[in-house]
Amino acid sequence: MSIKFLAEDDRPREKFLSKGKNSLSDSELLAIIMGSGSREETAVELARRILTSVNNNWSQLSLLSVKDLMKFKGIGEVKAISISTALEIGRRKAGQEIPEKSSISKSNDAYLILKNHLSDLRTEEFWAIFLNQSNKVIHLSKLTQGGINQSIVDARVLFKTALDHFSTGIIIAHNHPSGNLNPSREDLDITQKIKEAGKTLNIQLLDHLIITQNSYYSFADEGVL
Repeated sequence: MSIKFLAEDDRPREKFLSKGKNSLSDSELLAIIMGSGSREETAVELARRILTSVNNNWSQLSLLSVKDLMKFKGIGEVKAISISTALEIGRRKAGQEIPEKSSISKSNDAYLILKNHLSDLRTEEFWAIFLNQSNKVIHLSKLTQGGINQSIVDARVLFKTALDHFSTGIIIAHNHPSGNLNPSREDLDITQKIKEAGKTLNIQLLDHLIITQNSYYSFADEGVL
């Protein structure tokens, strides 16, 4: 690799140090994550090509697997893992920015807490928010992880967790990787099963959310809870 390319690859780092991280473009940030370009492209040019392929959308980029990333010329396994790792750190950070004791008064409040955990997944996961009597969040938990089409939750595990945290209300949620917001027959059945079980324990099922990449469906808002 020529001196010209090495200098080109170093420029985002120099800009980071001299002007700060906020001055960097998306392609420059990605270039720093990758560390270097290829014989034909600088790191910035390679990063720009990758981002262009996903319409410069970080969420779309996070959906690419290591094998998907390695299809780009100049991206080997190490660079692909570095990119995926950085995006996963960003996803976890976004999830931690939600205050643990936030209060939920409407379905969108719950969605804002859960979307960072569920919206970009390729397989289904089942999560629950556990609330106290004031509808403040006291615990958030992933209960199951399934395949592409379904993730079945064990109601006993759900209510054991609720009892362990002295919860009086729960909001359950799962994602539909297909993007289809409509509840399935199984979704409706498990919702009623959990609702009825909660009555016995005096733990109210407040809502069930189906989450896709860009939106959500609320059983409570739709009047089917």
